[in-house]
Amino acid sequence: MFFLYNILGIIFFLISPFILIFRAINGKEDLKRILEKYCYYTKKKSNISVWFHGASVGEIMSVLPLINEFEKDKKIKKILLTSSTLSSASIIAKKSFKKTTHIYYPFDIGFICNNFLNIWNPKIAIFVDSEVWPNMYKKINLKKIPLILINARITNKSFTRWQIFPSFAKDVFNKITIALPQNQETKKYLRVLGVKKIKYIGNLKYFKNDKQSLKKNVKKYFKNRKVFCAASTHFNEEKIIGKLHLKLKKKFKNLITILIPRHINRSGKIMQELIKLKLIVDVRSNGLKPSADCDVYIVNTYGEMSKFLKLSNVTFIGGSMVNHGGQNPLEAVRMGNYVMHGKKVDNFKEIYKELKKLKISSEVKKIEQMEKVFVKNHNYKTSNSKLNKINYLGTKIFENNFKEIKNYLQ
Repeated sequence: MFFLYNILGIIFFLISPFILIFRAINGKEDLKRILEKYCYYTKKKSNISVWFHGASVGEIMSVLPLINEFEKDKKIKKILLTSSTLSSASIIAKKSFKKTTHIYYPFDIGFICNNFLNIWNPKIAIFVDSEVWPNMYKKINLKKIPLILINARITNKSFTRWQIFPSFAKDVFNKITIALPQNQETKKYLRVLGVKKIKYIGNLKYFKNDKQSLKKNVKKYFKNRKVFCAASTHFNEEKIIGKLHLKLKKKFKNLITILIPRHINRSGKIMQELIKLKLIVDVRSNGLKPSADCDVYIVNTYGEMSKFLKLSNVTFIGGSMVNHGGQNPLEAVRMGNYVMHGKKVDNFKEIYKELKKLKISSEVKKIEQMEKVFVKNHNYKTSNSKLNKINYLGTKIFENNFKEIKNYLQ
């Protein structure tokens, strides 16, 4: 099966320049850094103490606290952080790291993976969430580099796919030195897939991340408005939010909905869809302040979500009314918000279970339910006692993850 996988990899390698150029034209790739995906760098070769890899924004945000901790460790000389998306690179560029270098993750093709490891020579490789790459795992194993799958997540859908080729799956997953699953379901799947050492710690996304604040000259435009947030929304969910806004505005004349799409490159299409509903829409990246009669303010900039969540009391968390599995609700909770969400939250099942127990969230199916939840909780603020419970759990999970990584750096 590895042979077939590599044949497909070579075919992809031959057509990849056309794919990357097309993606760059559509604003999904950085033309100046495309060669990094082929393992060609302007930076010098370096011996890396710790290498972290996460696919995109969510994965990178979950490990930033760990990276910050390693930045303080005098024994750690250099840290490598790889990711695959333009959005994650934009987030990382705003961080003031002293030891950490960011590059794009290379294509999973045998000779490219080998070149990557020879250039950077990491002492330990830490992959985040569901980042499983057969060739890279194989090359890491051959070089006897400890490989940790941290905050591991295997969905039922991906597990079913791996099971189509069970021997290939075991040949890939048994390369993992230790897996730290974020939920019990993943723990069960990892064992079947062939991971030898598994330790359940919990979801790293429980850990409290950096807070941000809006500048006063932006905050003042929302001062006399009732704010509703819809965060990390996906295709079709924005239309639902637009219809909800029209209903709520009958009760709250000064209402403004702040819409933060999961993929900001969709903001143009979202704007057109909302205008069809006869809503007045402003967009943050245009440098526009929300007008006095603005209905929906689309935040299509990177790394600003928590700034706007601080303005609201109720937030809808996206990815939960479509077949995605939901997005992380904890950032909204920490900003004091009551959370509403759809029923499709498998990605964060344990977290939503905890929020329900603490009476911080509600599952909604229809616009009428969403309206009732907002009306009931429009002045809500998460209590310190509830936040303390979440933060305590997050701190323990963080400390245990850090400890496990350190064990393999001795």
